[in-house]
Amino acid sequence: MQGLYAQLLDLIPAVWWPFCRLLAAFSIAPFIGDAMMPLPARIGLALALAVACIPGMPAHSPIDPFSLHGVAASVEQVIIGLLFGLAFQLTLSVLSLLGFLLSSQMGLSMAVMNDPGNGNSSDVVSSLLYLLAALLFFAMDGHLVLVQVVYASFRAWPLGGGIPQASLPVLAASVGWVMSAAMILALPVVFATFVVQAGFGMINRVAPALNLFSLGFPVVTLFGLSTLTLLMQVLPPQYLSLSEQTLRLLNRLLEIGHG
Repeated sequence: MQGLYAQLLDLIPAVWWPFCRLLAAFSIAPFIGDAMMPLPARIGLALALAVACIPGMPAHSPIDPFSLHGVAASVEQVIIGLLFGLAFQLTLSVLSLLGFLLSSQMGLSMAVMNDPGNGNSSDVVSSLLYLLAALLFFAMDGHLVLVQVVYASFRAWPLGGGIPQASLPVLAASVGWVMSAAMILALPVVFATFVVQAGFGMINRVAPALNLFSLGFPVVTLFGLSTLTLLMQVLPPQYLSLSEQTLRLLNRLLEIGHG
C-alpha cells in the first residue's frame, strides 16, 4: 500500500505539467474552448491526454508542484498553452471579422440572434460563418492537430525553459494577418454593395422625389446575399489556405523553441 502511495506521489508531478498546458490551450482553442463545452468535460479531456503524454515527455529536473518554483512553472505552462491555443484561434477570428464586415455592409448588423447554448449574441452572418468554420475544423481533424502541436511543444518549449521572447513579435504580427485576410475575403461583397449604393446615389440626383430609403435597403441586402452565396462556394478552400498559414505560424513557434 505504501508503494502504491509513493507511485501516486511520483505520478502527480508527471501529470500536472502537461495537464496545465493542455487545459490552457483547450480553454482558448476554437470550439473546444467555447462555453457550450462543459468545463468538467474540458478538464477530463485535458487530464486523459496528460496521462497519455507521460511516456513521451522529455526528461527534466524534478520540480515540486507545491513549491514556489512549482507555482512559477505552472504559470509558465499556462502561458505557453494559451499562446498555442491563441494561434489556432486566428483562423476563426478571420471568419468572425469577415461576418461582422459583411453584415455591416449588407445592412444586417441589426439582425442579432441570441445563442442559448453560450449566452452570446451575434449577427446572423457571423453565426452562419461560425457554423461553417466548425464543420471545416472538425472535418480537417483540427482538434487532433491541436493535440499534436501541444504535445510537440513539450520538446520545443520544455518545462523550465521559459518563454522565448522571439515568439511574441511573431504572434503580434499575426494580428495584422487576421485583419488583412478578413478584408481580402470581404472585398467582393463590400465592393458589390458599394456599387449598388453609389448607383442609388446617382439615381437620387436624377429623381429626388424617389423614396430610395425604402427601395435601397432591400436591394442592397438582396444584392449582398447573392454575393455572399457566391462567396460561400470559395470559402472552404480559403479556410484551408488560412489553416495552412496557421500551421506555418505554429511551425515557426516550434522552431523558435528549438532555437
